[in-house]
Order: sequence, then C-alpha cells, then structure tokens
Amino acid sequence: MEKPGEQVCDASEQNKLEKTIGERKVRRICVFCGSSSGNRPSFSAATLELGRQLVDRKIDLVYGGGSAGLMGLISHTVFNGGCHVIGVIPRALLSYEISGETIGEVKVVADMHERKSEMSKLSDAFIALPGGYGTMEELLEVIAWSQLGIHDKPVGLLNVDGYYNSLLALFDKGVEEGFIDSSAQHIVVSAETAEELMRKMELRRNLGCERVELEQRSTKFTSLHSS
Repeated sequence: MEKPGEQVCDASEQNKLEKTIGERKVRRICVFCGSSSGNRPSFSAATLELGRQLVDRKIDLVYGGGSAGLMGLISHTVFNGGCHVIGVIPRALLSYEISGETIGEVKVVADMHERKSEMSKLSDAFIALPGGYGTMEELLEVIAWSQLGIHDKPVGLLNVDGYYNSLLALFDKGVEEGFIDSSAQHIVVSAETAEELMRKMELRRNLGCERVELEQRSTKFTSLHSS
C-alpha cells in the first residue's frame, strides 16, 4: 500500500535523477595538444579524426586557443563542422600561438594557471593528444585533480603510434612502487584511435550515470524504510 505523498515523492526523485544524469552528459570536451604538428603525419591524421568524432556527436571544443599545430587542426575541424569552439589563452602567448584569424570564441586570461582553471570549468571531459611539456602538464594536473576528488570528469589519452607508452608505463611503475594508489589506475582511459577512445569514454560516463542512479535509489529506499 502506498504511503500518502509517495507518488509525488517518486516523481520528484525521478526529476532530480533525470536532471543529474542530464548534467553529466558530455557537451564540451577539453582537448590538450601541441602548438606544433610533430614529426609524424599520423599525429595530424589522428587530430583530424578526433575533430570529426566530436562533430559527429555534436560535442563542442574547449582548447588552448592557438591556431598553429595540432591546436589549429582540431579547432578548424570542429568549427567547420558546425560545433562551438572556445579557446582559452594567456595574454603573453597571443603573439606566439595565434597567427591569422582566430577560430570561434577566444577567452584571453592573465596566466597559465587561469587558463587551466578556465578550461576545466568549461569542460565535461578531457582528452590529451600528443604534445610537449605543456600538454603533459595539463594532462597530469587533471589526473591529479580526479584522484583528489576535485572532479569526476573522464580523462582520455589518445595514444597515437604509442606516443604515450612510456608515460603509461610510468603510471604502472608508480603503482608498483607504492606512490600511486591502485584505485587510481582507472582514471585515465587510453586508446590508439579517436573512435575507440570516444567509445571508451562514453562507456565510462554512462557507468558513472548508472552509479549515480543506483546511489540515489539506494538513498530513497533507505529513507522510505526508516520512516
């Protein structure tokens, strides 16, 4: 027999659940990548394919704001595909990383710290393409933030031609030597192709939504049976 107001409670809880899951949908992905194209054509090819994957899924792009190298490729591909592009760039790098016309919306910030903070706030997930120290530093920071519980957004690594094999091996070494908790190994999702990476990240996000649903249903069940 239903308790008075239980149906209203159910509807309210369902609305909250749908809102929570809706908020967890990936609408914008931050892509970390180099301001150069690297020495292999495969790096550019993978960048173009990732851009097409975002366009196919109607996912907007957040990136470092540069118009050269892999940054230029990903931004042009997503913008020309009809999706929104937001570039976040420190004022000091305007003359170094932007040449010619800017793409989409450009947010000029004070420094690198503000750049990373703003890109994180604007994004629902992160993907790192091949890049240099800056790309790796951005990647490692969002991994560390995930481990600390600052965010629970998916973090993807597009490991083109094994570019990040040594970094992934270093993560495993950190676990082996006791510096990285084994529970943190799941944070980074890696794949060799953009299509495979997007599938893996979507699965990770969907599992996260299912976990939210189970937690909310468990809380509701406990509340009903303790009253």
